[in-house]
Amino acid sequence: MEALTSSQEGRQLSADTILELLANRRRRYLLYALRGQEDPIELSTLAEQVAGWEHDVPPDEVAKNEYKSVYVSSVQCHVPKLADAGVVDHDEDNHTVVLGNNFDQLEPYLRVVVKDEPENSTLHAALEHESGDGFLGRVRENVGWLKQ
Repeated sequence: MEALTSSQEGRQLSADTILELLANRRRRYLLYALRGQEDPIELSTLAEQVAGWEHDVPPDEVAKNEYKSVYVSSVQCHVPKLADAGVVDHDEDNHTVVLGNNFDQLEPYLRVVVKDEPENSTLHAALEHESGDGFLGRVRENVGWLKQ
């Protein structure tokens, strides 16, 4: 896959595309890991983090086969799907990923689906300790507002 072109960036994502992108837990975990990062992150580092969240262990305790499963599926399926939608930019030469311009369209929905993630998990703890108000704190505010 080549770098994103300007025609992919900034296009309006359909509801079907947004729902399809967020339907897969591994893709959501990739997006959680990329949030707040301005610099590109190596796919190997992302795969280690995602595998840790999937198996609820610290990234340095992930088994090699668990890491490999996440890495291969990310390279072959999940990152290309996110890149095609302009949600991430993938540099194949450097094996890095960074959020793309279209992520802003997806983020409000990502804030809703995070409620379904396990509350007593390493993922939940990581999201709770984000800098600023915290991702989950903003989710609670949004949900409270919706209930009014």
